[in-house]
Amino acid sequence: MSKQIGIPRIVTSRSAVTTTLSILFVACWSSGFIGAKLGAGSAEVPTLLMWRFLPLAAVLVPIVWLSARRRKTMPTPRALGRQVVIGILSQSGYLLSVYWAVDLGVNTGTTALIDGIQPLVAAALLGPVLGVAVPRMQWIGLAIGLAGVAMVTAADAGAGTSAPWWAYAIPFLGMLSLVASTFVQQRAPASIPPLQALAIHCSTSAIVFTTLAIASGAAVPPSVGTFWIALLWLIVLSTFGGYGLYWLLLRRIGITSVNTLMFLIAPVTAVWGALMFGESFTPFTALGLAVGIVAVVVVTRVDNRPKEAGREHGFLPGKSSDHVALTKPDRDVNRSRSAVICSAVSLSPLIA
Repeated sequence: MSKQIGIPRIVTSRSAVTTTLSILFVACWSSGFIGAKLGAGSAEVPTLLMWRFLPLAAVLVPIVWLSARRRKTMPTPRALGRQVVIGILSQSGYLLSVYWAVDLGVNTGTTALIDGIQPLVAAALLGPVLGVAVPRMQWIGLAIGLAGVAMVTAADAGAGTSAPWWAYAIPFLGMLSLVASTFVQQRAPASIPPLQALAIHCSTSAIVFTTLAIASGAAVPPSVGTFWIALLWLIVLSTFGGYGLYWLLLRRIGITSVNTLMFLIAPVTAVWGALMFGESFTPFTALGLAVGIVAVVVVTRVDNRPKEAGREHGFLPGKSSDHVALTKPDRDVNRSRSAVICSAVSLSPLIA
C-alpha cells in the first residue's frame, strides 16, 4: 500500500521539478534580450559585449584546457579552426546584430521572434544544400513564421518607436549568421564536448569584441551602476543560467521537448519588455506571436510524422527516444530531416 502511494508522489515531485526548471530556463534565456536592452543606455555595444565575454573567457579557458589535457580530448587544429568559425557566426555575429538592433530601438520581443524562426529557415534552406528532402508543409511553416514576424515588426514600427526602418533588417542578418553556422556545424566530421565548444566560442567573441571596442575607442567601461548590473545580469542569468539549464533539461526531457521550450522565448520576451521598459505590445503583436507559434507547430508535426506512422504500423521504439525502429532507408531519411532542425536549435546554448 505504501509503495503504491509513494510512486505517484515521486512522479509528481519529478514533474514539478521539471516544470520549475523549464520555467527558469525560458526566463533565463529571455533575459539575454532584456539584458541587452538594460545595458543599451549605459555603454556602447562593443563595450558591453567586450566586458561580457572577457570574464567568461578568463574563467572557462583554464578550466576547459586543464580538463581536456587530463582527459586527452584536446581538439585538433582543424576542429579548433572550425569551432572558431562557428563561434564568429553563431555568437559574435549574432549577438552583435541583436545588441545593435536593440540599441537602435527595435523591441526586444521583435528581435527574439526573428531569432526564433531561425530553425525554420535553417530546415527549409539548408535541407536542399545538405541533400535532405524538405516536405511541403515545412515550407508552409516557414511562410507562416515569416508572416508572424512581419505582423510583429509592423506592430512594432507602427507604435512610434525610435528605431529607423532599416534597423529591423539587422536581426535578420544575425539570424542568417546563425543559419550559416548551422551549415558549418552540419559539415563537421565530428563534434566536440559542449563546454569545450563554449570556451572556444567565448574566447573568439572576447577577441572580436575587444578588437571592435579598442578600434572604436570604447574599451574603457563606464562607471555607472546600470552597466555593471546589466553585465552581471547577462553573465549570471543569460550565460550560466541559460546554458546550465539547457543541458540539465536536455538530460531530463530530451532534445525535442527542450526545442519546444525555445519557441516560448519570443512571447515571454515581448511581455517582459513591455512590463519592464514600456515597449509596445498591441493585440496585433499578440496575434503575430501566436502565428509564429503556429508555424512551429506545423514544422514540428512534419518532423514527428514518421515516428507516429511507425507506431501505427507496430514498430517498436529503438534506443533513441526521437526515432522508431523503421527500415534503414526510412530511418536515415527521418534522422536527416530532423538533424537540421535539431542542430539549428542546439547551437542556441552556445550563443547565450
